[in-house]
Amino acid sequence: MTTRRMAVWDLSVTVEELGSEAPPLTVSVTSDLHIGGVILKIVEKTQIKRDWSDHALWWEQKQQWLLRPAWTLDKCGIHADARLTFTPQHKPLLLGLPNGVTLKLRACFSGPVFRTVMGICRVLNIRHPEELSLLRPVEEKKKKKDKEAAEEVYDLTGVPLTSVSNPCLYNGMPAHFADSPKTEAVYKMLSITQPAPAPEHIAKMYRPASVVDKAHIHGRWLDSSRSLLQQGVQENDRLWLRFKYYSFYDLEPKYDAVRLTQLYEQARWAVLLEDIDCTEEEMMLFGALQYHISKVSQSEPQGIAPCPGMDDLDSALQCLEVKMEGESSSMDMLETMTAPELHDYLKIFRPKRLTLKGYKQYWFTFKDTSISYYKSKEEGFGEPIQQMNLKGCEVAPDVNVAGQKFCIKLLIPAPEGMNEVYLRCENENQYSQWMAACRLASKGKNLADSSFSSEVESIQAFLSMQRSNPGAQSAQADESINTHSLVSPRYQKKYKAKQLTPRILEAYQNVAQLSLTDAILRFLQIWQALPDFGISYFVVRFKGSRKDEVMGIANNRLIRIDLGVGDVVKTWRYNNMRQWNVNWDIKQVAIEFDGNVNIAFSCVTGNCKIVHEYIGGYIFMSTRSREQSDTLNEELFHKLTGGHEAL
Repeated sequence: MTTRRMAVWDLSVTVEELGSEAPPLTVSVTSDLHIGGVILKIVEKTQIKRDWSDHALWWEQKQQWLLRPAWTLDKCGIHADARLTFTPQHKPLLLGLPNGVTLKLRACFSGPVFRTVMGICRVLNIRHPEELSLLRPVEEKKKKKDKEAAEEVYDLTGVPLTSVSNPCLYNGMPAHFADSPKTEAVYKMLSITQPAPAPEHIAKMYRPASVVDKAHIHGRWLDSSRSLLQQGVQENDRLWLRFKYYSFYDLEPKYDAVRLTQLYEQARWAVLLEDIDCTEEEMMLFGALQYHISKVSQSEPQGIAPCPGMDDLDSALQCLEVKMEGESSSMDMLETMTAPELHDYLKIFRPKRLTLKGYKQYWFTFKDTSISYYKSKEEGFGEPIQQMNLKGCEVAPDVNVAGQKFCIKLLIPAPEGMNEVYLRCENENQYSQWMAACRLASKGKNLADSSFSSEVESIQAFLSMQRSNPGAQSAQADESINTHSLVSPRYQKKYKAKQLTPRILEAYQNVAQLSLTDAILRFLQIWQALPDFGISYFVVRFKGSRKDEVMGIANNRLIRIDLGVGDVVKTWRYNNMRQWNVNWDIKQVAIEFDGNVNIAFSCVTGNCKIVHEYIGGYIFMSTRSREQSDTLNEELFHKLTGGHEAL
């Protein structure tokens, strides 16, 4: 009986360890030889004794890794014309962090970017890596012959890659950072806020001048379901690590020193580079908080590290308090069986109505998620002049505490677009209650929701920070406070430093008592309350339309924006979404909402895969719960975000 022998043929493999000048190795193979066998032949032929466990084969023409050692060459579709490279799966990468520090560390080039980011975050001790991702940096225009010193890069390539998601802390830092004074210094840089940048440095940095510029930046995100090498990223290339999804889960100062600091830095730069709009009052408050945070972090070098014992006790007491509150409120609810309501005289103004009249006073009631208004209190039991359901609306503050102006701007969804309505309140107290009610209603929650009182308190705390404090001493006026480092270029141009100093110090009086952690959390809270917070922009072309428009993607909704005027045309909530898919052939995203509402658009800036991943990513973020907060469901993430190329 004769056994049929497979034909032997030569396979050409480049081995990086032999140097760039060395010719490719030729190994004799048969089509039924598996990938593991090919690797064995390559290693034997190199005659180099070393640990090859991190090496794998990269198929140049197909731009793919051969990571299944049991698959045969035939099954992989590899023939004699294939160009393979035997290369390490982990390579050095230059990583720009939100605080401007550049690290050099080893990252995985063979797994999906989602897993690469998980590995980077494990090294840096950042929890919830699903909120971050990598993007290609914006090329900054170099002035002719920049004489500045070369940027400092902190080398962490020697730090071992850990597979533990919650590493043991030693002296308040992960053990792999406590190995040497050099790595300890790097960890401090990651977990302690950086000093205020020089105004010249802010002026030199790239600032998006329009929503189209912002859209171009958001088109630079890497695809989470493909590897770095598949996306053309090479060894020692530069990438940025940033928070991509503005849905920050379970922020815990005790464990999140690096995460909180980097999040604060990303928020601070968004404000300083005018990536997000804020009012003059808010800018002065941001300036005061930055000044305070910088001052306290220099005097408290240990950074964000509360006493663990007290912290556990505090959180246990808080949980108990919330639990008991919850029980009592549910009992109250059963007794009364009615959700609370708000009633009061407010003023209303509708700019789109063809009228020159300003604000008019009416009697308003807030019930469930709707506002109704009547001519007077006496008529409040009859039919309202109008009832407005705020579910899915946009809510923005229009406040000037010094000028006693407390307005709420509402954009309410309507069949033809968005109706703009302004409500004017008499005082801070009234404003806090109605603003909190509007915010909850926009998310589909009513006044019985347990978060109503905390929402009211946070609004009042924010207003009290903006209140002028003439009685407080301004002893710091002679301190060296570089106010132009604390505000965006718009205000640097508008005011001289000596005009800004008293205003920032006045706002500082209201925050000077805050601890470092509280000040950072307050900064993030005010940032998250800005109307444009957490919106990622893309220039799109809607099906059947001839003009480019902007699609804003937030953590709970999609926003259609007029490119010319910048007005919100329409919003759609994720909780009304039935399904979404991508036609990869014509690169079009199609979404179906409740009530037979269908939209379809193609992307002008960025790939439609990025938009698809954003929507799926936010839906994934909403599935996280405390029970499984330690385990990350990577498979579900790829199912929701991967498209036809998903793993």
